[in-house]
Amino acid sequence: MKPITTSLFELFKIGPGPSSSHTIGPMKAGYDFITTVRTLPEDILARAVSIKVHLYGSLSATGRGHGTDRAVLAGLLGANPRTCSAEFMDGLDRDNTDGYRVAIGSNECVLTWDDIVFDAFERDSCFSNTLSIRLFGDDQTLLFEREYYSVGGGFIQWKGQKEEVRGMPAYPYATMEGLKKILRTEKLRLHEVILANEKALTGASEGEISAGLDHIITTMEEAVDTGIGSEGILPGPIGLHRKAPVLYRRACKMTHSTDHLMVALSAYAFGASEENAAGHRIVTAPTAGSSGVMPAVVYVLKNHRNIAPHALREGLMAAAAVGFLARHNASIAGADVGCQGEIGVASAMAASFLAYALGYRFQVTENAAEIALEHHLGLTCDPVLGYVQIPCIERNAMGALKAYTAFLIASAEIPGNHKVDLDQVIRAMAETGRDMCTKYKETSLGGLAQSVVQC
Repeated sequence: MKPITTSLFELFKIGPGPSSSHTIGPMKAGYDFITTVRTLPEDILARAVSIKVHLYGSLSATGRGHGTDRAVLAGLLGANPRTCSAEFMDGLDRDNTDGYRVAIGSNECVLTWDDIVFDAFERDSCFSNTLSIRLFGDDQTLLFEREYYSVGGGFIQWKGQKEEVRGMPAYPYATMEGLKKILRTEKLRLHEVILANEKALTGASEGEISAGLDHIITTMEEAVDTGIGSEGILPGPIGLHRKAPVLYRRACKMTHSTDHLMVALSAYAFGASEENAAGHRIVTAPTAGSSGVMPAVVYVLKNHRNIAPHALREGLMAAAAVGFLARHNASIAGADVGCQGEIGVASAMAASFLAYALGYRFQVTENAAEIALEHHLGLTCDPVLGYVQIPCIERNAMGALKAYTAFLIASAEIPGNHKVDLDQVIRAMAETGRDMCTKYKETSLGGLAQSVVQC
């Protein structure tokens, strides 16, 4: 089995919501396409007159609600998810019938909303989230094309892509059992292994990695702060009112410490998740649809417990280890395995973060992650009208609460008496995802997406 070679900053990505697979991934595809096209010979670029985008599978089924067309357009206009502002995204007006000018060398193409086609749901492809982008000449001659796959968590691949040449991890592992063996034989702590691997994979220094993790934590905190301070109705036809400010004000009035913490934790998860639903900047942890879970627990430890910055960074690396394992051995995409791969994995990551940042050793950290993921097994992805709002926002709050509960159980039990390990529950998630009916995997064709519409 190949070792895990994912970077911390590939798992924790900053970008616009509402969906890593339907927004960040397609934006990266658009950005990659236009960047690649601009390297073509000038005689080819001079002939270019139009660009056509076709969305397939889950991107077609729920792409309107997820803003996939807007994301691809933004990427083709040169926007990078990491630096793209909410104001730029909000400025892409669907009432614009004149189109947008896409610069291609000394030439330019005009791209309209009609050039982005929500195509067939059923298609012979390796991945559910598939899009093709084509550049045409004035006689409709195909000048260049690339087929992309948005594989969850904002990661993309394309047809014919060569495997990226990068450093090998200092401590290769592919499973939790393999990781535990490294910790035992090398007498290292979990964050030390993740840090050493990050340095080996990317060539970054420890200072650069720490600064990057601090930026991730700050961005999570900003999403919560903005969310709990923003009133109003979220974009889209559902007309869903923001709840984070109401929950936060209620939490501030509570005197019972347990109730205050639970409501505050929920408010923080709502806040970041509602910012995601609004298409604003979030951190994929591991996805945009689950981007409220980790920020909620990070916010609690930083603002309620005053945990030291180094402990927060170490906790984030422990959470990443869980996310790496889930992505490597199953999936973190709702279109592949349902919401168990998004909220379930986010909850497991958050539980491990809590345990590790609060000073518990590795076994408690693994047990906390396992408990959280186990109790999300079978969770379907059924967004109402294709928007990342119902049930997604409340699920982020429930995922945060389950993470906290999983941590409490793991820290109270005798670690050696725990029977199920993380590898086993990840295998169960992968098998459950394979068996899950397609209509429950981010298509809005079943479950709550249908029962709410019918009411």
